[in-house]
Amino acid sequence: MTETLTSLPAPAWFAHPGARTWTCPPAPSEVHGFHASLPGYAPTPLSELTSLAAELKVGRVFVKDESCRLGLPAFKALGASWAVHRTLAEREGLAERSGTAERLGIADRAGSQEAGGPVTLVTATDGNHGRAVARMARLLGQRAHVFVPEGVHPAATAAIAAEEARVTEVAGNYDEAVRQAADAVAATPAAVLIQDTAWPGYERIPGWIVEGYATLFAEIDTQLAAVDAGLPDLVAVPVGVGSLAQAAVTHYRSRPAGAAALLSVEPDSAAGVLASLTRQAPVTVTTGVTTMTGLNCGTPSTLAWPYLRDGLDAAIAVTDADSARAADDLAALGVPSGPCGAASLAGVRAALTGDGAAARRTALALGPDSTLVLLSTEGTAANPHHVANPS
Repeated sequence: MTETLTSLPAPAWFAHPGARTWTCPPAPSEVHGFHASLPGYAPTPLSELTSLAAELKVGRVFVKDESCRLGLPAFKALGASWAVHRTLAEREGLAERSGTAERLGIADRAGSQEAGGPVTLVTATDGNHGRAVARMARLLGQRAHVFVPEGVHPAATAAIAAEEARVTEVAGNYDEAVRQAADAVAATPAAVLIQDTAWPGYERIPGWIVEGYATLFAEIDTQLAAVDAGLPDLVAVPVGVGSLAQAAVTHYRSRPAGAAALLSVEPDSAAGVLASLTRQAPVTVTTGVTTMTGLNCGTPSTLAWPYLRDGLDAAIAVTDADSARAADDLAALGVPSGPCGAASLAGVRAALTGDGAAARRTALALGPDSTLVLLSTEGTAANPHHVANPS
């Protein structure tokens, strides 16, 4: 049974010295090829920001800009497209075919309906994942039903509805929205849950979502090689339930030991992964109000948890003010980043500067020549700066 915490145990930093010796199998090799076959696919930018390298006293800093991924303002389209593809292919008995990619070109939107009628793709979301699932449903001639918790900006909710999805606004937090989405699937004929978090008995589709994120890291490898940067010494990952961080662990821990230090970054009001790492057991934290809406998740994915426990070098929590400052600074440097995306810069700043920075740098094995990669997971249009009324 998962323990529930009402506050984050101090300190807001955790380090695991043995993470870089842990290994795991790589993601399926066909994921990148699938995404490359989709209309509108292009690698997202990897921008080098020399001023940040000087500020952080490291060699090079790169920011992976996910503000426009397959026409959406966040990275979530990678996981949603692959998971929907695998789900529909399996339902249609087409597991070895690339029909989904063809239908995303609108060449045959009726194809899936001929196999027994449209499917309702159901999910809960803090914004970006739900919009990505709704977009895939619309392009493929399917239906979508998206559950949205309290605190999501009205513009993000409206963007989901604009994808022709049915939207249910939930009087509760993200975990409650997930519960209601799962209940809706049980009560809806021809419905399937496309959720980006896992729990016992529901791990297959979340696993496909994690696999979909592998494309982001494959692009980083190619982009770093193109500028003679080699492998990164640190990758900073914003974390909600931990699926993207699981993908990062999978990518870098399926390589020779020591390839990269991995740092997870969460809001201090929703640091379920950090609290779980501190306790060395999965816990749920009672979430508060945060501008980092897409990271406002209190319970780690059960699928991600073993990877995070064993493969993350460190975890840190940051404030809304930290992420707002980081977003403003990234914008000034030409990278449009929402509060969630800017959390990676906020987290690296918190880790590498201030009291105790020397010990944290040592824990991350960073020196003056180190290369850092910060994942900016969303653009400014994904979740606008907004704090919901907590009353």
